[in-house]
Amino acid sequence: MAKRSKAFVAAAAKIEEDKFYAPVEAIALAKEVAFSKADETVEVAFRLGVDPRKADQMVRGTVILPHGTGKTARVLVFANGDKAEAAIAAGADFVGSDDLIAKIAGGWTDFDAAVATPDLMGKVGRLGKVLGPRNLMPNPKTGTVTMDVAKAVNDIKGGKIDFRVDKHSNLHFIIGKVSFDAQKLAENYAAALDEVLRLKPSSSKGRYITKATLTTTFGPGIAVDANVTRVLPDAS
Repeated sequence: MAKRSKAFVAAAAKIEEDKFYAPVEAIALAKEVAFSKADETVEVAFRLGVDPRKADQMVRGTVILPHGTGKTARVLVFANGDKAEAAIAAGADFVGSDDLIAKIAGGWTDFDAAVATPDLMGKVGRLGKVLGPRNLMPNPKTGTVTMDVAKAVNDIKGGKIDFRVDKHSNLHFIIGKVSFDAQKLAENYAAALDEVLRLKPSSSKGRYITKATLTTTFGPGIAVDANVTRVLPDAS
């Protein structure tokens, strides 16, 4: 086991052992115990009561965080002609077709999200071994295989995240940066949680979210009460 820094140990000491914090409490505590000089990312991990080996229990989706992620995503678009021009105009960082496909086949993956027009997916699909494990493969279910590449780029740049349960039934996503105020982080968490709950497979029985943890890039994990699904007060 790696030796923890004194700052990490001091941060962990402020977290009550065996306590499950309400989401807003966990967010406030995460901001309090963050010790890096860098603006750390705030991350959430859920353990889901699903069997991802079964196609009807694969949880995958997208959500646009109301306050963004705090990071400007580098977006790559596979497109030709006027669609390529539209992607460039929308602010895509990399646009092309065969040239980018060859570059990625060689191992280059210096981008955060990929979009493709449907006509190029026959070629892009060959990159599955490179893009798949990094969750970068364009997919119509996440809106990244589309003719409206400009909208896809704008959504991603505007704070759209995607998430997918892994083979161990874990699901990870980010909700912003430590520099965000607690209310914005709570609203981002609530938006993501609502979408995860909406995607609960009908074939999943028993508890859906069995474990929840909130952490910062370098900080200790904070156990979140997975039973709390109403994060924000009801405005009605």
